[in-house]
Amino acid sequence: MKKLITLLIGCSLALPISAWAKPADAKKNEAKKPKAVQKQVAPKQQSAPKHLSAPKQHPAPNPHVQNIQPQHKAPPVQSMTKVHKNNVPTQHVSTMPAVQKNKMNKPASIQADTSNQLRAAQVNNKNVTTFRPRHQNFHATPKAAITSAQYNPGYRIQAAQNWNGTQYNVFRSYQPQWHDRGWWSSHYTTLSLIGGGWYYWNGGYWYPAWGYDDSAAYYPYDGPIYSGHHARPFDQVVADVQSALQEQGYYHGEVDGLLGPLTRQALAQYQHARGLYATEAIDQPTLESLGMG
Repeated sequence: MKKLITLLIGCSLALPISAWAKPADAKKNEAKKPKAVQKQVAPKQQSAPKHLSAPKQHPAPNPHVQNIQPQHKAPPVQSMTKVHKNNVPTQHVSTMPAVQKNKMNKPASIQADTSNQLRAAQVNNKNVTTFRPRHQNFHATPKAAITSAQYNPGYRIQAAQNWNGTQYNVFRSYQPQWHDRGWWSSHYTTLSLIGGGWYYWNGGYWYPAWGYDDSAAYYPYDGPIYSGHHARPFDQVVADVQSALQEQGYYHGEVDGLLGPLTRQALAQYQHARGLYATEAIDQPTLESLGMG
């Protein structure tokens, strides 16, 4: 009995001691883990708010990035200023750099050809001047020194097939026609007696009207004669051409308004010098080259 009482008393005392010992052991265990706890808590305490994070908001300056910022591009403004000084149209401003670059890349032969073409165009434009009519009331008359051509239905203008271009079509297709007065009058509204022969006007050219009047059939030249967009009598045009060729040193004959051998020879020399077909006739390219087109 005494042993039982003693055992109960010992158990009752052991419970408070164990209860007191547990907090002490917990404190010892907590004391042993402060460093591990501090390691886990420390990063959270040292982390700064996003708005205070300097490395993310203010990266180190990069000189290469600053050089390509669009707000610092000044060359386009300078090139526009140069274009305006040179009086180049506005629509070509954006293409100026590309054109200059292509010129630099072109072979030397192409650049030389372009320069020659521009130089030739400048020379031609410089030499072509407007010629004012001087013989508006001129009337040509037949000359014994210039023999009239005879009607030949098989006649064709020599070498005309070698003249390329629509402006020479009338010379390639020309063929003399013989008709009476009634036929000519019913087919053409403009017929005129010029320099001793009858001619009809069609599409800017005068043509011999063979057979219109046998008593007035003097034709120093059998072929088309260009007079322009108006039916101006071609003897006045020929007289102006002779005067212009005289001033340039090609024609040394009389201003007679007739397309005779000396005038045709002077025309051929002038046409050859100008790079035109030597038609020995008054054609559209020749008249325009003389400033009378």
